[in-house]
Amino acid sequence: MEEIHRTAEAYYENLSVEKKRKAKRFFDELDKDGDERINLDEYMEFLKNDKNTVLTDPRFFNNLDMNSDGSLDYNEAIVLFYIMQSGRALFCKSCDTFLAGAYFSCSQCFFKDSISSYEICCDCYAGKKFTDHHSDAIFFDNYTLLLQSRRMVQAVAPTKKREKVLQIIKQGLQLASFTGALGCIFNGGAGDDDANCSIM
Repeated sequence: MEEIHRTAEAYYENLSVEKKRKAKRFFDELDKDGDERINLDEYMEFLKNDKNTVLTDPRFFNNLDMNSDGSLDYNEAIVLFYIMQSGRALFCKSCDTFLAGAYFSCSQCFFKDSISSYEICCDCYAGKKFTDHHSDAIFFDNYTLLLQSRRMVQAVAPTKKREKVLQIIKQGLQLASFTGALGCIFNGGAGDDDANCSIM
């Protein structure tokens, strides 16, 4: 989790003033009793009210709590803000651990207009613990997949659509929006309804 904490910190430092206000409002919504600390009960209540069941495992709260004091301070809560804003709430499809750093995605699912790109952690990929996925799956780590995606877009997309997708990449939209835009290009604007991947 240290890597994602550093990423969230860098993300926050480069936010506009307005988005930093939004982050503060997010923190205040979590902090029901106003003590500038988020305890587990406040965290769980917030996620329940937000209808966010993906992050409700108490182990995830413990991972956010870097100093292990049983609560989240502002800087620790910013990590949650980053994860929710960026779409980084990804868990390994094999062992259900949070994907805080590098991970592997099924390239076929990534380029389909599906909800999931079937992400797995490095340990599960190395141990070939993805037998429940389709047998012809080809996996790439998230960094390679992003670079390969850019190259593919540059090579095959019409100039007008290429510029649009490259702008999306440049703006750093969350992965779901990114794959949706690529799906429109590669599928000629039509979605692929027969995707066999499920949401987290």
